[in-house]
Amino acid sequence: MTRIRAASAAALSALVIIMAGLGLATPATAASLVEVPDFGSNPGNLRMHVYVPDSRPASPAVLVAMHGCGGSGPGFFQSSEFGSLADRHGFIVIYPTATKSTAMGNCFDVWSDASKRRGGGSDPASIVSMVDHVVRNHGGDAGRVFVTGSSSGGMETNALLALYPDVFRAGAVFMGVPFDCFAGEADFPPWSSRCTGGSMDRTPQSWGDAVRQAHPGYSGPRPRVQLWHGTDDTLVPYQLLREETEQWTNVFGLSQSPTSTDQPQPAWNRQRFADSGGTVRVEAISVQGAGHSLPGSGMAAEAIAFFGLDGSNPGTTGGTTTGGTTTGGTTTGGTTTGGTGDGTCRVRYTPSSWNNGFTADVTVTNTGSGTVNGWTLTWNWAGGQQVTNGWNATVSQSGTQVTARNAAWNAAIAPGAAVSFGFQGTHNGSNPAPTGFTLNGTDCTSG
Repeated sequence: MTRIRAASAAALSALVIIMAGLGLATPATAASLVEVPDFGSNPGNLRMHVYVPDSRPASPAVLVAMHGCGGSGPGFFQSSEFGSLADRHGFIVIYPTATKSTAMGNCFDVWSDASKRRGGGSDPASIVSMVDHVVRNHGGDAGRVFVTGSSSGGMETNALLALYPDVFRAGAVFMGVPFDCFAGEADFPPWSSRCTGGSMDRTPQSWGDAVRQAHPGYSGPRPRVQLWHGTDDTLVPYQLLREETEQWTNVFGLSQSPTSTDQPQPAWNRQRFADSGGTVRVEAISVQGAGHSLPGSGMAAEAIAFFGLDGSNPGTTGGTTTGGTTTGGTTTGGTTTGGTGDGTCRVRYTPSSWNNGFTADVTVTNTGSGTVNGWTLTWNWAGGQQVTNGWNATVSQSGTQVTARNAAWNAAIAPGAAVSFGFQGTHNGSNPAPTGFTLNGTDCTSG
């Protein structure tokens, strides 16, 4: 127990530093984070900050982004990538600040009876009030409201998805626990909690019933769920990722066996759980070697892609892994969802280099027999290149791996058709071409 407490204290100290804002810089823009002192009903006594990017559509999507214990809305704005992603993709971000005082600092309430009741007198009701304020006063799209959070904020994300499935379209949970995990206020501090004590094991049916009882009689669509956890997390044990996965797959009536597995990044092991139509309802991502320190680099962008806020086609299955062999997506009526037709594609890569910089044009041709609806192209650098910006696709890089995702207007590639995009980057005097490309999990030919 002494070892667990020491490890927990160390993890908590690291988390507080992260949440204090010693991370990524504030997005470089004329827009700024603004506090809203009176946003309506506020039974949880929360504070609200909102970030409205200068460039946005007439009816922008809305994202709620929540900090961990000991943090704040402004701190999470500073230390996470959601603000810069809002600038890029034109959605509004709400940053609540928790005020419940606990042994870990201010945390979002996920333990009281009120926090587990729809319309109860606690934090979830206050957050829904913030969403209503943004929809009324900033023209937010009530049909495209999403939620994410880290640690305490991740726990609150699960609560909001359970209590208000009619408000939120999808959620991304970083280092959370299942809804209804904490038995009450006395059970909350993680180092003395039954929930986070490392032995929590309820059946999928029990976990699913907790969500169904949160909004009895609800029969509408449920929000899709993305779950993240570090394998070396000692404060909120990694084992709880399995419990969360069991909860949400049971809610959706899905098998406990994933329909696909892959590695979006070398340290990320992803399991996807799709329905009979091929739509991914739940995905669980284990981050190898990570402690209580998520989201890390690139993870916020992956969450935004899961929501579809980057213009991609959310919910597609991508490749499926069976016995170590990756195949394309499911084809229905001649249309492939997230796959590459009959598993074939061709990529032409044309760079133009100078000094230590370069641009590259990339053309992706669908040489299969089915239409690709939503695509992700990946490759690795061998010469230390670094992407700086892109066009006609969302291009990001983590380590040596580059990921390009379709824009809203070029998601579909018919058989025999092609799409093109480009990017700019830097190199160290040597600019070798990628050795290979992968489209939606399938290797492509070059030329």
